[in-house]
Amino acid sequence: MPKSKRAKIVNLTKTDKKGREGKDELFKQVREAVDTYSHVYIFSVENMRNTFLKDVRNEWKDSRFFLGRNRVMAKALGTTAEEEYRDGLAELAQRLIGDVGLLFTNSTYPIVSDYFKSFLKADYARSGVVATQTVTVPAGPVKRGGGELDGTVPAGTDPFPHNMEPQLRALGMPTALVNGVVTLRTDFTICKEGEALTPEQAQLLKHFYIQMAEFHVKFVCYWTDGKFHEVDA
Repeated sequence: MPKSKRAKIVNLTKTDKKGREGKDELFKQVREAVDTYSHVYIFSVENMRNTFLKDVRNEWKDSRFFLGRNRVMAKALGTTAEEEYRDGLAELAQRLIGDVGLLFTNSTYPIVSDYFKSFLKADYARSGVVATQTVTVPAGPVKRGGGELDGTVPAGTDPFPHNMEPQLRALGMPTALVNGVVTLRTDFTICKEGEALTPEQAQLLKHFYIQMAEFHVKFVCYWTDGKFHEVDA
């Protein structure tokens, strides 16, 4: 009679006691999740924000999310046909590379996919994010707000307070105070579409209330009923 895959002993990397205990606990939780749920998904997150991820966890309280320590999670699933905890999990474990996580749930792929396709949250872009549009501030009194863009020019209605002028200047905008009003003497381009944002550009966009990042979850592959499935991009 073949030996049960669950009976196999898998050694984790040697580390200090506290770190080892954390890895052992994660290893145990991942295997318990395999026993509990019918579907296991590998997902990635674009423009990670803990606040939005917390919202997702709250809406999927009957499921389990794991992020971080890919090597430990892969070990728990089993990275070879001989070590895999259940048939087909080795293929899933081998895809735990980079900034990805595991979702354990009893929901089928169509249900999971439909939910996350609609869960999109706008936020301010961070340094390194590629600008989705060119943003140019026109000469004259510097304004923000309004929530709309007139072409590439912020259609602002809210003048910047005068005490922010030094901060804007420090971020690269050629501003000056004219009769107590924050003013640009010439048009100023904050960023150009397709170029990665610098820390200064990201901060300026935030000051102008312009959000260029979007939090969303994408699925890489999943496992159910002993079978591995790729997800179409």
